[in-house]
Amino acid sequence: RDRCTQDMQNYAFIPRLGMEPGEFWREANTFGWREHMDGILAYMYTMIREAERRDRPFTRADLVEKGRSIVLFPGVEDWFRRINDFGARQGIQVEHYIISSGLQEIIEGSRIAKHFKAVFAASYVYDQNGEAVWPATAVNYTSKTQYLFRINKGILDFTNDEDLNDYTPEEKRRVPFPNMIYIGDGLTDVPCMKMVRQKGGSSIALHSGTDTRLTDQMILVNRADYATQADYRPGSELDE
Repeated sequence: RDRCTQDMQNYAFIPRLGMEPGEFWREANTFGWREHMDGILAYMYTMIREAERRDRPFTRADLVEKGRSIVLFPGVEDWFRRINDFGARQGIQVEHYIISSGLQEIIEGSRIAKHFKAVFAASYVYDQNGEAVWPATAVNYTSKTQYLFRINKGILDFTNDEDLNDYTPEEKRRVPFPNMIYIGDGLTDVPCMKMVRQKGGSSIALHSGTDTRLTDQMILVNRADYATQADYRPGSELDE
């Protein structure tokens, strides 16, 4: 969500069900609380269940197509070229990654997917007809931090746990933590923001609108180095 203006399911998937976003998320959250489920698994299950109830398609191709409807924050589409060029002028190669509790398939359909070296996000397993049947990955809170170590060590295949857990000397790690900047906008980002900061990198907490309570708190408890508006345009505080 730190690059789009709402939860990514709100743009096309939920309206296609004939539901309002608030209605869907109340249903998913209530189901999760009642069944003592992780919130990410609860919303993933609710997406499958509500699509079945309404006889709506729930295929990988359909989810990717829904990604084309994502509305991005101002300046996001040009952000990558500008930051890459800025890095090149400093003699630095810039790489972009996503670690998200949203859906990988919807992210892949977005206009900015091509800019990421790797996308780590929630995803589904599909049957022979391409229908989603079970979660393949669910990314939440501290589980997000493992992907920072994958980037750090250069192990981007998330099925490769053996190399991830092997000892790797700091000098042999591909992307040192002090070279990382983590940009986040929600509670699921807090562990990553804290860890990157503790290991010598920088964390930026974003807010949209006028509600700055969460980002202010991240600064006060040393989770983030900076807090600012989700505005990626040239000359914005985030850009600077």
